Amino acid sequence: MTHFDASKELLEFIVDRVTIGVFILNKNHEIMLWNSFMASNTGKSAEEAVGQNLFQCFPDLPERWFARKVNSVFMLKNFAFTSWEQRTYLFPFRHNRPVTGGMDYMCQDITLMPIKDADGEVENVCVLLFDSTDTAIYRTMHQAAMQKLEVASRVDGLTQLFNRAHWQSRLVEEFSRACRYKHPLSLLLFDLDHFKAINDKYGHLGGDAVLVRVAELVRDSLRDSDVAGRYGGEEFGIILPDTDAGGAMVVAERLRQSIETSPVPFEDTHIHISASIGVVEFFLDLRDAEEMIAKADDALYKAKEGGRNRVVRSS
Repeated sequence: MTHFDASKELLEFIVDRVTIGVFILNKNHEIMLWNSFMASNTGKSAEEAVGQNLFQCFPDLPERWFARKVNSVFMLKNFAFTSWEQRTYLFPFRHNRPVTGGMDYMCQDITLMPIKDADGEVENVCVLLFDSTDTAIYRTMHQAAMQKLEVASRVDGLTQLFNRAHWQSRLVEEFSRACRYKHPLSLLLFDLDHFKAINDKYGHLGGDAVLVRVAELVRDSLRDSDVAGRYGGEEFGIILPDTDAGGAMVVAERLRQSIETSPVPFEDTHIHISASIGVVEFFLDLRDAEEMIAKADDALYKAKEGGRNRVVRSS
């Protein structure tokens, strides 16, 4: 074991070997100590750095921000902290994590510690720089996973339209808004004609290809404010805020024509499809969103009874 004659020698040995950055600044922001972690990551040895002004030595540092941090420690005589979540890094150090982590540079937590003299005055500030890249990567991965789960809870996996539960909750919101502000609101319900026959003839892969294509046509037909969802099976719902029955009929007919004239490529053939659409407009006598759905569904049934591939407005 190495013998140390003085505690100062032991302290210097530890500081130079810890896997964190340690450097000390005086009131002029001159570097008084520079450990091996800082030397290896910056490419400047202690001999090159000590005695130099930090910001002249490293002109790319965020001088205005970091100088204010350092000066606050001298003035307030207390610790200061900053985390990678507030500012990702002070020094653009490379890290050895996989590039799939999504971090270009080492994420850093920083502690600024006052070094006081016998009278309690701050002579220098010791800066401790911690590598928080692993924490940042795991946090980012966790947040991404939570976002995916949140999306999955409201989006239909096949069509990428809203699922039934989320779509109905949006309808309740729009219904309440229409009641409160007397704004127009319309609803379309439609399903694909003879979809069971499509599944029987082309299999579920063919049926899925049809549903995916119809969802694309729906997205192409709507405004950003409209809300489309897969209501169930081959049935879809579209909420049209600030749209009266006349406008809704135009949207419905345009969508019907788009579906009819867009055969779905599948394997070595094309699947021809059509849709029957029911339209209902909000009016104050409606009790709730469920009654609005029921009226749209009734109009959809009449469209099918009338020969399919048509639009019917609820009376």
